Amino acid sequence: MQTGRPSTKKRPPFGERLHALRESAGFSQEQLAKKLGLTQRAYAYWERNGVALRPEQIMRLAEVLGVTVEELLGVNGNKKRGAGPTGKMRQLFEAASQLPRSQQQKVAAVLEPFIAQHSK
Repeated sequence: MQTGRPSTKKRPPFGERLHALRESAGFSQEQLAKKLGLTQRAYAYWERNGVALRPEQIMRLAEVLGVTVEELLGVNGNKKRGAGPTGKMRQLFEAASQLPRSQQQKVAAVLEPFIAQHSK
C-alpha cells in the first residue's frame, strides 16, 4: 500500500533497486530511515534521485536490508537473497534476537511445536 504523494519522475536504477529491496524486506521508508539514523525525507531522496553514498552508508544499508553490498549496487544481479524470513517475519525475528536469552527461549518454545505441527 503506497502512502504519501507519488513521485512524478522515474527513479534512477539505484533508486529502483533500493525501493525494491526495501519493499521485499517489508520496511516503509520511515522504518528504514529510522534504522539508518535518517529522516524519512532524507531516505526518500536516496530512492528518488541519483546519490553518491559514503561506503559506510552503503554497508549499513546492505546490512539492514539483509543483502550483500554487491546485490545493493546491482553487481552480479543474478544472485538470489539468502534463505531466511522476509518482510514482517524478518522484523519479528530481528526484534526477538535482541531480547534477553530467557525471553528468546520462551519465543522458541512457542515456535518450535507450531512449526513442527505445520511442517508435516
